[in-house]
Amino acid sequence: MMKTYYVYILASRRNGTLYCGVTNDLLRRVFEHKNGLGGGFTKKYGVHMLVWYEACNS
Repeated sequence: MMKTYYVYILASRRNGTLYCGVTNDLLRRVFEHKNGLGGGFTKKYGVHMLVWYEACNS
């Protein structure tokens, strides 16, 4: 059984700070970023706008 993973990029604003991540549940992960769940880089710098993603199997 193949599992789908997502590579994604978030931004704080246009020409702002970028964050790259990988997850197997994109909707859940973007929700977590937008709502500041879990401390870290994206919460500190206000990076919560999804600007790109791509699905992959490995």
